[in-house]
Amino acid sequence: MDSPVPPNRPSEPRPRHRDRHGRGMRGPVAPPQVPLSVSRADTFRDLVQDSVERLERRWPQLADVDFLVLDVPVATEETVPLGSSLSAAKDRPAQIVVYRRPVEIRTKSRDERALLVHEVVVEQVAELLGLSPESVDPRYGQD
Repeated sequence: MDSPVPPNRPSEPRPRHRDRHGRGMRGPVAPPQVPLSVSRADTFRDLVQDSVERLERRWPQLADVDFLVLDVPVATEETVPLGSSLSAAKDRPAQIVVYRRPVEIRTKSRDERALLVHEVVVEQVAELLGLSPESVDPRYGQD
């Protein structure tokens, strides 16, 4: 008996549901509750938010200011800024930007990073409000 030969199908790869031995990744490496699962960008954003909340208690007008975290500044100067501030315009609120990578490069530990982030936020708020950093936060520069 002759068995019919199936027609040639195009050689498309079959989708693989797991690796060859069935030992593929089954889920995330760490559960969402542990610090390992939090990215550096999220941790940095939390540091900025903590600093802003600390200052908003003393300066309630900061509730109208947008605080942003960007990775790097636009390269227009020789020195790399750690933050910048923009006054309010008719079509947008005032903005304060903290640049994550320049701050991270200048610090070695989380505590140093938290101090530097707070200093940058205080300096930018002071510039925006037209005050000295010491009047914005009396503990500025003491740590």
